[in-house]
Amino acid sequence: MEFQEKLQQLRKQKGLTQQELADQLYVSRTAVSKWESGRGYPTIDSLKAIAAFFSVTVDDLLSGGQVLTIAEEEHKQTRQQFSSLVFGLLDCSVAAFLFLPLFGQKAGGIVSAVPLLSLTAIEPYLKVLYFTVVIGTVVCGVLTLALQNCHQAVWLRHKENLSLLLNGAGALLFIVSLQPYAAVLLCFFLTIKVFIRLKLR
Repeated sequence: MEFQEKLQQLRKQKGLTQQELADQLYVSRTAVSKWESGRGYPTIDSLKAIAAFFSVTVDDLLSGGQVLTIAEEEHKQTRQQFSSLVFGLLDCSVAAFLFLPLFGQKAGGIVSAVPLLSLTAIEPYLKVLYFTVVIGTVVCGVLTLALQNCHQAVWLRHKENLSLLLNGAGALLFIVSLQPYAAVLLCFFLTIKVFIRLKLR
């Protein structure tokens, strides 16, 4: 008997609904539903909680192959959480562009370094593009950190791509518009993200 069948059987023997079991294990009903349908496995900690709640051993719940699958899935989730944390923090740190003197501004033949908020001697459309890239990247970072526990397939599939796209577009924009400090910093962030993505695949 597979884990999902054993869990369903144990739950029904106790006369519990999926929601009631979820409340006892401090997880969501969606998680219990996923476990019982075979679409995923609990973490090691959740597995121990299930075993304790039903007064069985972990070995009673799992076969040898399933233990390996759970360990691999937990390792994968840990890598995804680390990746999301780094991407989110890097994107949020782009907010510093608003306050740090990373932009060159020419006034009276002299080029001075100013933060984005003080940048005035450029075309209005260019300033709008700068703000769009910076604010968009920061919003992406905030969402990435805030939705760490979101398991929606669309979000999981596209959050890193969105971050890379905004980062790359920003770096290209700053290179083309001759803002080297901002461009170098975004290129540095982009390099870190690409390295993490390749390393954790």
